[in-house]
Amino acid sequence: MNSLTTAKTIRISKILLMAYISFFGLLVMYSNFTDYATNYEYVGHVLSMDTAYNSEKTNYRAITSPILHHRIYWLIITLEVTYTVYCLMGTYHLYRKLNASAKEFHEAKKFSIIGLMIGLFIYYVCLQVIGVEWFNMDKSQAWNAKDWARHIVDFTLPLLMYVALRIER
Repeated sequence: MNSLTTAKTIRISKILLMAYISFFGLLVMYSNFTDYATNYEYVGHVLSMDTAYNSEKTNYRAITSPILHHRIYWLIITLEVTYTVYCLMGTYHLYRKLNASAKEFHEAKKFSIIGLMIGLFIYYVCLQVIGVEWFNMDKSQAWNAKDWARHIVDFTLPLLMYVALRIER
């Protein structure tokens, strides 16, 4: 009988955590596709900087073209779909290699790592860096996702480090 060891528990925890972040990605995708208008409105307000306190020194940064709003929103959706697909593939590959050698299990992490890096790009670079620092998203009372994005980064970055570490035997 195959007993549950600490090493196997670590492998299972990596698979489950990847499943959790994949589930989050699926919910985000569902929201984007079923409530496009609300999410588009959010993107439009952030890019237009119309609800953020701005000085004349920063107004030049605003993107007010609805066509560009749609294109940027579709870029974000595409990145979120890509991130979710890679995380799902990563979860599947880790699960397939649950009982494999340490080397094989470690090599199965590549899709998970790619997915998590794309997720960090979306929620850290796009929302926290560009959204907050360039478009002053944090200055808006109504259209500010800085804290929401930070919570995702606070989960994703440690998960990336944990999954990437070669600690299982």
